[in-house]
Amino acid sequence: MTYAPPQHVASAGTTPADLRELLLVPAFLSRRDADELFRHCLADLDWRQERVRLFGREMDAPRLCACYGRPGLAYRYSGVTRRCAPWTAPLREAVERIGQRLGASFNFVLANRYRDGSDAVGWHADDERGIGPVIASVSLGSERLFRVRPREGGPSTALRLGHGDLVLMWGRCQRDFRHALPRTRAPVGTRVNLTLRRVGSPGFRARAGVT
Repeated sequence: MTYAPPQHVASAGTTPADLRELLLVPAFLSRRDADELFRHCLADLDWRQERVRLFGREMDAPRLCACYGRPGLAYRYSGVTRRCAPWTAPLREAVERIGQRLGASFNFVLANRYRDGSDAVGWHADDERGIGPVIASVSLGSERLFRVRPREGGPSTALRLGHGDLVLMWGRCQRDFRHALPRTRAPVGTRVNLTLRRVGSPGFRARAGVT
């Protein structure tokens, strides 16, 4: 089934020039909801620094990660298999609400914790086999610069992501573009990113919410 953002979401967001099937929705979460979710993530998620394989070398990932979702789900990226922990109640509730608002179904969350400006993630696309085509990325905490560029290279588009902002990607976005969160020398605090996905299914499933 082909996905399109609901009208109430599409009208609240913007698609930057030269990008397709990507929507930036500022303040998608209310300040109160974003604050509560941020506090929960910092205090209660099981953060780990993973070892990843890049360019043939194994190294510490420059960020902390945590995975939550339906029992038994796993996600492999950069030589690491991430097996999800069971939902926390606040995280499951947040994912349920977000899925209902977006008209999408999510069963897995990859959380990344960027402790300061030296934590980052390089150019990549979330196009691994078994991931559904709709990906919702929620930003919490300090503002960071998010960049998107065509898969074949060329100039990138910069998006400033603040507390409670949402980036929604669907369709061919992961095939046509790559994205990154580069390092910065600017003094920045902690940022948490929650990436909502549907794992273990070849495509989009219409029932909204979380399973």
